[in-house]
Amino acid sequence: MAYDEGLACRVAEALTGVDGVVEKKMFGGMAFMVRGNMAAGILGDRLMVRVGKEAYEEVLAEPHCGPMDFTGRPMRGFVVVEAEGIASDVDLSDWVDRGVGFALSLPSK
Repeated sequence: MAYDEGLACRVAEALTGVDGVVEKKMFGGMAFMVRGNMAAGILGDRLMVRVGKEAYEEVLAEPHCGPMDFTGRPMRGFVVVEAEGIASDVDLSDWVDRGVGFALSLPSK
């Protein structure tokens, strides 16, 4: 599945000013790494966000949010936000900031 390049540009813009960001093609989409840790990614027209295992259940209850699942087994700590949940730049930035915050809480790789 190809990823939405327009969304990739929006995510890159939301990451302006964050040190250590690297874009990496993976999972058939685009991942955004911060200090070597995945913060967010794009799968088609959806945003994947790393929120961590502790926040996972709470975040799943938010609108337009669901588990990240490639194999029939959800990856705890990662959620997928549907296009409706990231339609505005403010909403997109809020989700990207969550992913960056979690990535920054981890040791650099």
